[in-house]
Amino acid sequence: MASSNNEIVTDFFPVLRIYKNGTVERIFGSPYVPPSPNDPTTGVSSKDISISSEISARIYLPPGASSKLPILVYFHSGAFCVESAFSAAHHAYLNAIVSESRAVAISVEYRSAPEHPLPAAYEDCWTAIQWVGSHSTTTPHPTISVLEPWITNFGDFNRIYIGGDSAGGNIVHNILLRAGNDQLCGNIKIKGAFLSHPYFWGSEPLKGECGEESLAHKLWMFVNPSAAGGIDDPAINPFVGPSLKGLRCSRLLVCVSEKDELRERGVKYCEVVRESGWEGEVELVQVEGEDHCFHIFGADSDNARNLTKKLASFIV
Repeated sequence: MASSNNEIVTDFFPVLRIYKNGTVERIFGSPYVPPSPNDPTTGVSSKDISISSEISARIYLPPGASSKLPILVYFHSGAFCVESAFSAAHHAYLNAIVSESRAVAISVEYRSAPEHPLPAAYEDCWTAIQWVGSHSTTTPHPTISVLEPWITNFGDFNRIYIGGDSAGGNIVHNILLRAGNDQLCGNIKIKGAFLSHPYFWGSEPLKGECGEESLAHKLWMFVNPSAAGGIDDPAINPFVGPSLKGLRCSRLLVCVSEKDELRERGVKYCEVVRESGWEGEVELVQVEGEDHCFHIFGADSDNARNLTKKLASFIV
């Protein structure tokens, strides 16, 4: 008879399972790959760096860099509990974006649930933005110990962008709101942000959603069990929180896909931003015939390549 320790106590197939003995089985995700000094497909260079004792990142530099370039701070997808900045899928994706945009990119390895429930990921990503800002000032952020030469030598602090897919898109939203209230190190300003297939939810189902039975609903309650508002916490439901007029950037790009259960939330997000009185430029991109984050996990298609190019062209 199998040991009771092997009993599944939490089952979020096909994403994650937890067993009675405490083992966390991450079902979804691509394997770890190392950085590359010269990616054979794009020529992009990458290396792993430490932001703090708890936060690491992978930084990317386009080939032939010799002048100041836009800076992209990127937050990976994975429902706050799977995937990684060091995974094969995200590594290939960042190589493609950096090659197309010719930006310096920092892909943040934020802490994941359940070992580190939210708001750990939010705090880590805020620290990462502050760390980047530290490179622009003579008064460094307390977390910084060594300046990263790829940022100091090639980063243009007047062209800072943040971006993310799924959970990463959710993080982007929360970072933009926080930046409206809390000062960024070096008084840097976020020029633009992209939210691709952003992970938003709420208690009132929109078209095509299945409410509490949705994996999106269940995963949120799992990764943020202390959320004051539950599934209507402003961190996951941007329509019940602070006005989106407070988003602190001047350009916004939101991408959704036809078959994605989260599609209606992304569309509504753009509508609410426009109606809020926010003074920036917002653009909505809708891809027909595709599902959630198809451009990362099914990247070998024309639609995937076109969306990646669209995201890259936003970073100017």
